Amino acid sequence: MTRFANFRAFYPYYLSEHADRMCRRLHFAGSTLVLAVVAFALASGRWGWLWLAPVAGYGCAWIGHFVFERNRPATFRHPFYSLAGDWMMYLDILRGRVRL
Repeated sequence: MTRFANFRAFYPYYLSEHADRMCRRLHFAGSTLVLAVVAFALASGRWGWLWLAPVAGYGCAWIGHFVFERNRPATFRHPFYSLAGDWMMYLDILRGRVRL
């Protein structure tokens, strides 16, 4: 397993593991669903819905990896950096730095 000194060193690797456009789209959709589920739970007070957040986020992302990217998600090897990478990629997509 490759070790990274910090997140800054990890992020280029993370992006390389998301070269397939459909994989990135599924990550973006999953992250958007996570935000929607959390917003719904907060607005409605229905905390039981929060279990859907990881299912939506990881479900979409893992379909992207296994079906389109054909690689193993970085979550299995680098769970914390991978989670941070997902949100950084989400922001970079919104900023136009990463293509959807």
